[in-house]
Amino acid sequence: MRIGVIGASGTIGSRVVTEAAERGHEVTAFTRDASRIRGEERAGVVWKSLDVFDAEGVAAVLPGMDVLISGYQPGNAAADFGDTVERSVADPSVFATAARVLLKALAGHPRTRLIVIGGAGSLEVEPGLVHADSDEHLNESLDRLGLPRSYAAAVRGHRDALNVLRTSNRLWTYFSPAEDITPGPRTGRFRLGGDQPVLDADGRSRISVEDAAVALVDEAELPRFVQRRFTIGY
Repeated sequence: MRIGVIGASGTIGSRVVTEAAERGHEVTAFTRDASRIRGEERAGVVWKSLDVFDAEGVAAVLPGMDVLISGYQPGNAAADFGDTVERSVADPSVFATAARVLLKALAGHPRTRLIVIGGAGSLEVEPGLVHADSDEHLNESLDRLGLPRSYAAAVRGHRDALNVLRTSNRLWTYFSPAEDITPGPRTGRFRLGGDQPVLDADGRSRISVEDAAVALVDEAELPRFVQRRFTIGY
């Protein structure tokens, strides 16, 4: 398969590139400035610059591509997490804007699938109650994760991006990772869910970035959640 990854130098995107390449797929790794990439020469991986807000530019790279996976974040959380948090809070509308641009780019390429890596805040804490819509639940989560409560704006920005996708008839999939997602082992052993978080025996929503990448490439290879959201957890 030919797989494109936006945000390929980021925390999740970089693992998706590795996972897809190791499975033998042709990967185009997109970043804001590919000239800054050093020491990343790997078989099956080509680095290219791409502006996620340029619909014509995105459309131009889609011919022949089977799946486009977007891990867009403002800034690069892998390099400077604090900067990404600040940028996300300053303008949380960027997530919905990026979703609209990607859908516009897909207009002329209806067979290319889109997988958007979003946030856990749009999951339901109980039937009908979305995490991002409850200040109480949201603040508890942010405190637990060590994030400033102002980051609630970014959480809601991710929720808005999902709602943008839900209005589209394109072949989109939205991925909500577990609430607690950090680098860790690639186990390949996890559970998938839909609109509610997947909790472990201790009631925690958690996953390693490496296992999230496994699930994303699994979905690219064998789509199960077209025009739907899915989540993951141990």
